[in-house]
Amino acid sequence: MDPGASDVPGQFVSASKSSLAALTLGAIGVVYGDIGTSVLYAMKEVFGSGHVPFTADNVYGILSIFFWTLTVIVSIKYVVLVLRADNHGEGGLVAMLALASQSVKHRPELRRMLLVVGIFGTCLFYGDGVITPAISVLSAVEGLEVISPTFKRYVIPITLVILFGLFFVQKRGTAGIGKFFGPITVVWFAAIALLGVSHIVEHPAILWAISPHYALGFIWNNPGTTFIILGAVVLCVTGGEALYADMGHFGKKPIRLAWFSIVMPALTLNYFGQGALLLAEPEAVKNPFFMMAPDWALLPLVGLATMATVIASQALISGAFSVTKQVIQLGYLPRLQVTHTSVKDTGQIYLPFVNWGLFVAIVLAVVMFKSSSNLAAAYGIAVCTDMLITTVLTFYVIRYGWKYPLWLCVAATGFFFVVDFAFWASNLLKLFDGGWFPLAIGGAIFTLMMTWKDGRRLLNEKLRADALDLSSFLEAVFVSPPARVEGTAVFLTSDVGTVPNALLHNLKHNKVLHTSNLFVTVKNHELPWIGMDKRLQIESLGHDCWQVVIHYGFKNDPDVPKALEQIKGRGCELEAMTTSYFLSRDTVVPTLGEGMAPWREKLFAQMHHNASAAADFLNLPNNSVVELGSKIEI
Repeated sequence: MDPGASDVPGQFVSASKSSLAALTLGAIGVVYGDIGTSVLYAMKEVFGSGHVPFTADNVYGILSIFFWTLTVIVSIKYVVLVLRADNHGEGGLVAMLALASQSVKHRPELRRMLLVVGIFGTCLFYGDGVITPAISVLSAVEGLEVISPTFKRYVIPITLVILFGLFFVQKRGTAGIGKFFGPITVVWFAAIALLGVSHIVEHPAILWAISPHYALGFIWNNPGTTFIILGAVVLCVTGGEALYADMGHFGKKPIRLAWFSIVMPALTLNYFGQGALLLAEPEAVKNPFFMMAPDWALLPLVGLATMATVIASQALISGAFSVTKQVIQLGYLPRLQVTHTSVKDTGQIYLPFVNWGLFVAIVLAVVMFKSSSNLAAAYGIAVCTDMLITTVLTFYVIRYGWKYPLWLCVAATGFFFVVDFAFWASNLLKLFDGGWFPLAIGGAIFTLMMTWKDGRRLLNEKLRADALDLSSFLEAVFVSPPARVEGTAVFLTSDVGTVPNALLHNLKHNKVLHTSNLFVTVKNHELPWIGMDKRLQIESLGHDCWQVVIHYGFKNDPDVPKALEQIKGRGCELEAMTTSYFLSRDTVVPTLGEGMAPWREKLFAQMHHNASAAADFLNLPNNSVVELGSKIEI
């Protein structure tokens, strides 16, 4: 299904409009910012944990584990396997969830379970979205401590100022600065590769650590220690999910090209360079990344690292905006204010509530944990849970969507499940040291999402129980028709074929009917994009009345007036100046009895009350909207 011309995804448009080189450069800046900054803290956390005795064999073993973790999880799992599971060109957990739920739609119980699991994974994304900017920026600024210990007391204030600046500029959009992301990140990868090479040349034997027998030897000799340190090793693949999430912006080929040609080699060289440094200077373990640099390069490196971490954080913030918008359209969150920051790119959006909510949580994380090492304890559990969920959903996609044999599906995903589970189980050891923090954030958002979904279901059931059949109602009305006034009335209704409350109130209080009447239902689907050619369904109800259904994917921007322009020439002439939009503004009243727990009903009522206006969400003209309210008990 091709998106309409106005619904082109994202900042970088499509492969047809951009060269492969430009897309690859963009992918390096956006997709790999997070994993690119993991060199700042991953090695430090493994050797700084105190669990690994400092020996040459152990250095070789850990480096080998790092290399093969990157190879297995990122290169094979994500780049080779998961990138194949695209939902009409789109990726990410929401797209995968939609794909998996469609694959098992003939099994309603299984589908319901997968939806709950997938939504929980999506909620954990927000937990990850809090930890990532906090640990990334903090670890970059901590480089100042290597220059001079006197800078230590300034690390947290400088970090908070940088983060505030990052969140403050979001409302202005990132299109202007976005074009610098790719080049700066390329410079960053070049810098970390050169740093690594400068130490590898002094100890070239370190490259033998590429051999898997070093990793296997370490695991065999230290099974308990290996299990413990996996919680720190996973830091080297944080950001792996971004490969899949940003597929819609760049396409598979640029993402794969960027990984194998630039990102993976640069990361490998830097880690091996850190290993060579540790063999020569074991005391460098307190901050091996920054201690790789000569004194004259420290300050520029801190500046470059800070820019790289800000870019990594920006990609995640933009991802949070995009995911939230998708989740709203799938019906798991109430409408929130969405501001488009670019007239050219529909993917450039800003959600004030999400922006400042993330900022408050990040400030809380920085102030609570105080250092990147402490934050590392909180990092990993959310990421590993998402990796596990992605693997599970992938199984259902390739088994029921692609119809591959069961043995092949189990073989393809079973190995990755075991690897992901090992990392996840290891991270559980960090639960009480900080792992609870992103889980608490994810759990709170999950509660909100499920409460909203269940509340909407109860509300719709109540509305359906009291609803009148539209066709029968119109027949009765036109037996003795009311006065007709010029113009077109558009009545928004959640259910096709039912009488909108707004129509009943209009007839009751105004005692008139417009010349033309459209009964419009907006339907959101588990597809990323629905093109303009498939946007509209129209059915004549007689007496100049029409039933209209408008279809949107979860990445389309709802725009009812624009969609209704297609009606012209089908018997209904829609003029902007003479069209009024009637909406029902329902007030939810929680009641005791069946339904949800009382506290959830009160929470839903509050969320319903605070939801942004449907008129704004559907892009209705403010001067043409009439809202008629009613109270509904659930």
